[in-house]
Amino acid sequence: MLKAILKTDNSLSPLFIRLALGAVVFAHGAQKVLGWFGGAGFEKTIHIFSTQLHFPFWMTLLLMFVEFFGALGLIFGLLTRPSALGIGISMSVCAYMNHLQNGFFMNWFGQQKGEGIEYHILVLGMALSLLIKGGGLISADRIFSKKR
Repeated sequence: MLKAILKTDNSLSPLFIRLALGAVVFAHGAQKVLGWFGGAGFEKTIHIFSTQLHFPFWMTLLLMFVEFFGALGLIFGLLTRPSALGIGISMSVCAYMNHLQNGFFMNWFGQQKGEGIEYHILVLGMALSLLIKGGGLISADRIFSKKR
């Protein structure tokens, strides 16, 4: 099973998808986990997600883990498929719970109630691409799958 998860080809294109998606999602994870980039940090994120969004503690921890470590996994191409799956699921849940009611477009000009789902669709497309293709040529997955 691990062999199937790590399997990838010589394609260079997943590198660019991994780096772009990993960098963006890492910034969001670092806000939640470390308080970087103006984020709330670990304790405040737990509090906000439990009181305002009514997320169970375990679900908030899972989200923080996926956004932080899953993003690092994408950046290094380590366990690309599980990382992409976790990010894709978390973005789908987020879009459904918080953004679908705001329509398609992001709130570029402040003229609507909140953000739409266009960003989430892009993230989901990138995650699906990595789920199908794997980490590509320059990835830890490629290195480890060659050794097996």
